[in-house]
Amino acid sequence: MRSFFPKSALMLSTLIIAGLYGLFLSPGLVLADKDPGQDKVKVLYHLDSNDPALAKYAMALINKHIEAEGGPDNIDLVLVVHGPALKLFESDTVDQELKDKLKVVIDKGITAEMCQVSMKLYGTPLEKLLAGFTPTQHPVAVKRIADLQRAGYVYIKP
Repeated sequence: MRSFFPKSALMLSTLIIAGLYGLFLSPGLVLADKDPGQDKVKVLYHLDSNDPALAKYAMALINKHIEAEGGPDNIDLVLVVHGPALKLFESDTVDQELKDKLKVVIDKGITAEMCQVSMKLYGTPLEKLLAGFTPTQHPVAVKRIADLQRAGYVYIKP
């Protein structure tokens, strides 16, 4: 009985399938050319509530998220704070537990940004906020949030 495929075609298709199978089983070979920082998870946490319990919860979530990703080297995390939440982070009146939780995540390398418009609106310059905050890269926090999402950051709002 004669085969539908010639022997050479059957042999070639077998080699192709075996080669593809080998590629899937050898991710180290495929990933070797990638930039190590390229695989970082990009996450945006958005905080605009003046509820201290929610802010503390957000800091705890951020800390757990960093741990869940395997540490600070595996995550690029940006916290954007604006509106009424600004008042929670004023140096003179901050809740000590919130201050401590923020310091922990900042020490782990997150970027904490405060809305420039909110600072003007509330008459609170950066110097009156807890250490570690930088002004949002765009004066309007919601624009910054949209820019981060466009850049591939996953949005989380506790």
